[in-house]
Parts: sequence; C-alpha cells; structure tokens
Amino acid sequence: MSLVWLNGTLLDTGAARIDPADRGFTLGDGVFETLRAERGTPLHAPRHFARLRNGAAVLAIPVPFRDDAIFDVLCAVLRANDLADAALRLTLSRGPAPRGVLPPAAMAPTMLITAGPLPGYLPPARLIISQRTRRNEFSPLSRIKSLNYLDCILARQEAEASGADDALLLNTQGDIAEASAACVFLYIDGSWVTPRLADGALPGIARGRLLEAAQATETRVRVTDLRRAEAGFLANALACRVLRSVDSVAFDVAHNALREMQFTRR
Repeated sequence: MSLVWLNGTLLDTGAARIDPADRGFTLGDGVFETLRAERGTPLHAPRHFARLRNGAAVLAIPVPFRDDAIFDVLCAVLRANDLADAALRLTLSRGPAPRGVLPPAAMAPTMLITAGPLPGYLPPARLIISQRTRRNEFSPLSRIKSLNYLDCILARQEAEASGADDALLLNTQGDIAEASAACVFLYIDGSWVTPRLADGALPGIARGRLLEAAQATETRVRVTDLRRAEAGFLANALACRVLRSVDSVAFDVAHNALREMQFTRR
C-alpha cells in the first residue's frame, strides 16, 4: 500500500481522511502543484513553491509550512514509497469550513502530498480544438493551478469522445491558450512560440524555463497560425509530447527543431 503525507503525518493511503467539510472538496477552493522527481530529488522545487505561494496568495490561503520543510516532506514521501523517479502531487486547500461561499475568518488549511509512477512513453498526440468550453483569460484563476479543473475536464472529455488525445482551449477572443493539462509550443517561421499569459496560458514551469533560456517567445497565437506551424509539442512538469495534428492540420513529428526541446521534461 502506498503512503501519503497529510497535515504533518505519513499515513497509509487507506487511512488518510479529508474532512467532509473541506472546501477543497466542496468548492474546489485550493491550489496544487505536480512535480517530477528523478533519482529521489524533486525537480525545480523552488519554481513550484513560488507558483504555489502565488496561487495561494490570490485565493488568500496561508501556506502552513516553509519551503524547506515542504521539500523535505516531498523527499520523505519518495523514500517511504521506495520511489526514485516519480510524479509528486502537492495539494493545498483552505480546509474545513461551514457551508457558504465566503471563506471563514479562521482557517486550518489542508496539505496533502502523494507520489506515484511517472507516465510512460507518450506517442505523438492528435488534438482537437475544443468547441465545448473556453479559457477565460480575464480571470485571475487562469494564472494559477486551482483545484477547479472543470473546463479542462470538459475539454479532455470532448477529445476522448472524438478519438483524440487532448484538446486545445481557445480563450474568449478565439485565440489559442493551452491544452487541457499542458502548455503548447509551435514552431513557426524558424522559432518556437507559445501563447501569452494574457491570453489565458498557465505560467507553466517548463514554459518559463524555455522563455528564460530564449528558446521560445510568447506571442498571440491564432487558430490560423496552426497552418503556418511546422512542428509542435505539449509540455508540463512531467513530460513533453510531440504533436501529430490539431484537427485537420498535420505536423512533422520528426522535425529537427524538436530535438533541442527534449530537455523540457527535466
């Protein structure tokens, strides 16, 4: 049986209990981070902690532990589950509260850390453009990893129903924002581009590293730009995945430009 860390205690998964009144469960009131671990070490932890704290600040949820303490717990969860390479999930909710939308003045946040296997090989992805929902680039929630993932769930269900692997979400202006659980990169006119945060893209960790290394630039990406793209990939904290197609537009899955981007999974 796997072990999880819940509010300061390592527990068997079957023994872990979340309060039924926890607002993370009842209202999606919280944030989370997914980290890749290699050789027993969580990768890019300071970046993840910074994003977690920023999201928590947007929601006015206090983070109950210091970054160094959280890092130690992440490593402890890896050891407890005898995992060296793994996917770690850190979930922070506002905690239990009475019914109602307004958060209580006194909070007891819930923090849960779990670990599991990394995804295996992912073949080139076939995407659709979601017609069922859109990304609201005007909402502050578009810039944080909140526990409310319903738009992304709707988009992924739509992709599944159509036989595709994932879906691109457009924003309210009809521009490309991101995929259901990853940032999107396209190779256009000799350079890599990715949608702007102002257009609804989540500030992904891999995305930020590529921008800082000047290996990609952020810009407004229109649906019509798909036909100009030679190649593309999706990237999140766990992996990168080459794009095969978006709707009827096909990409070169063996493009030379893809080789230099494989480090995004690290």
